[in-house]
Amino acid sequence: MKKLVVVVGVVVAALVAGLQGGAAVASPISQDYVVSPNPSDLTPRVQEGAVYKMLQLGGIMFAGGEFSSVKPYNNSGTIARSRLFGFNPVTGGLTGFHATFNAAVWAMATDGRSLWVGGYFNNVNGVARTGVVKMDPYTGAVDTAFNAQLTGSVTDMALVKGRLILGGAFGKKLMAVNPATGADTGYIKLAITGAPGGTNAGQTKVFRFAVNPAGTRLAIVGTFTSVGGQLRRQAALITLGTYGAWTSTWYSTLFDKPCWSETPTYTRDVDFSYDGTFFVIVTTGGTSPNNRDLICDAATRWNTNDARTTYPVWVNYTGGDTLLSVQVTRAAVYVQGHQRWMNNPGGNNTAGPGAVSRPGIAALNPHSGLAYSWNPTKDRGIGGYDLLLTSTGLWVGSDTTHIGGEVHERLAFLPLP
Repeated sequence: MKKLVVVVGVVVAALVAGLQGGAAVASPISQDYVVSPNPSDLTPRVQEGAVYKMLQLGGIMFAGGEFSSVKPYNNSGTIARSRLFGFNPVTGGLTGFHATFNAAVWAMATDGRSLWVGGYFNNVNGVARTGVVKMDPYTGAVDTAFNAQLTGSVTDMALVKGRLILGGAFGKKLMAVNPATGADTGYIKLAITGAPGGTNAGQTKVFRFAVNPAGTRLAIVGTFTSVGGQLRRQAALITLGTYGAWTSTWYSTLFDKPCWSETPTYTRDVDFSYDGTFFVIVTTGGTSPNNRDLICDAATRWNTNDARTTYPVWVNYTGGDTLLSVQVTRAAVYVQGHQRWMNNPGGNNTAGPGAVSRPGIAALNPHSGLAYSWNPTKDRGIGGYDLLLTSTGLWVGSDTTHIGGEVHERLAFLPLP
């Protein structure tokens, strides 16, 4: 079936093979409006390093990353917090949660009662736990009944239908464990192997993933060349069945191609739409001016149709700058990185024809991929690794200190209008 592939600034026709996805399932949070570019004044100030992950559990917001101290929004004194803290998202006041991690926090999940935390650590509060730990969200105490006995880091996780799915650089790279004990359930038995470009790509890992609202699809990105014995470089779509998981037929050969800078692996984040009908992947990798066969330094939209395809529905290129995180709503696709521009397919570390200035953060039209006029502006830094959608707005975690013309150290909140 012939469909239009919209490369921002260029419109081309391409053949995209595929079947239509199943019935849409509405997400609990869809957001019908673009959030305000004016940040809230009541957010804590992370004093150094970066925020890599955020999570809300009822009236508590958690922020994890690589840092050792936090200040309240009113700058009333420094409070020691080792790589994870909790605070009230309305008032900005810190909670009594207190824990000590010996390395960075990258992932979190909750069932509303407990908190699971993933990262590069192997010790939490003096308790040996590698990659993942279960905690009391009010005190920070370790739940010693949970021990997944991993041998490497965890960089993403999610609770899906009673299973805790983990992604990272540990032995299996992707697994589903019992949320009470940490034992491998055997639900995911997909071998994830290889590294695009060999040793230049780093260790094989699932870096980030997204689960569709129905809990039936898992989109993964990272450093790998094979998933479940099938060729899948850097990105794959996995079907989550009743009794097990398998590699879907969705795939694009564009992910087989290295970027012009010879970056062998460049996918950085992925998120599903509110209804699960499509997902968006963001990348690093270098400029590829006017070359639609490379999807480096870009955001790309893909339909969830379980079919082998080649070209995305649309591409929005930065023209030479990395995108690190993405969050999809009904109204917008938010992207964050250290980009200078969007709508820039002809740029080569320059503003090409049609480029618009969008430093650090941007909102794209989900249907066309074009950047909205929304432009809070943000320090670029290395970039922001997490965007968190809530019923009241968008949380922004990064390694920078200014957004919307205001000081917001490594953590900001953009409310719905």
